[in-house]
Amino acid sequence: MSAIILSTIGQIIELANAEVIFYPRLFPQPESHQLFAELWERIEWKQEPIKIFGKSVLQPRLTAYYGTQAYTYSGVTMQPLPWNEPLLQIKQIIEPLVHTQFNGVLMNLYRNGQDYMGWHSDDENELVKGSTIASLSFGESRRFILRRRDNHQIKVELNLGDGDFLVMGGDTQKFWQHHVPKMAKSDRPRINLTFRVIEH
Repeated sequence: MSAIILSTIGQIIELANAEVIFYPRLFPQPESHQLFAELWERIEWKQEPIKIFGKSVLQPRLTAYYGTQAYTYSGVTMQPLPWNEPLLQIKQIIEPLVHTQFNGVLMNLYRNGQDYMGWHSDDENELVKGSTIASLSFGESRRFILRRRDNHQIKVELNLGDGDFLVMGGDTQKFWQHHVPKMAKSDRPRINLTFRVIEH
């Protein structure tokens, strides 16, 4: 891939007890389109079951996990696949921006607007406490909603589109939840990568 001119001016999202920075179109076109195509083809996507209220159900999206450390969420332990070329390219670009070295990335493929992500916080025990979650989106734009864990009426909504980068650090996961709701009129796919720091 040729050198990418990044849009590295971040917008601070003002939230109490949180550190959230939004970088619109961090990866510009046509690089974002190329990365989407490479991830679509080269990632080993699966539809994994998770446990919800003690029951095993298929996740409403496809997932994959790459890195060097195992990761457990919703009762499922994911063994990492080794980093591949497009993931390493992305990792080498975002790590200096957020001053963090990531050792895992959980990836979600939303096949259309019927695929979604329920309310949750990225606060699993395996994650280094207070570490940064770096979320990168390619493809279709989708709503991304944050709400206070102690008051669900307090919400902030963003529209995450192709090449957008969202950084959540500090106490964000302790005080806030987030989700990606269904979008009835969308029939195009979205790929989201959430880079993480897993305990050794």
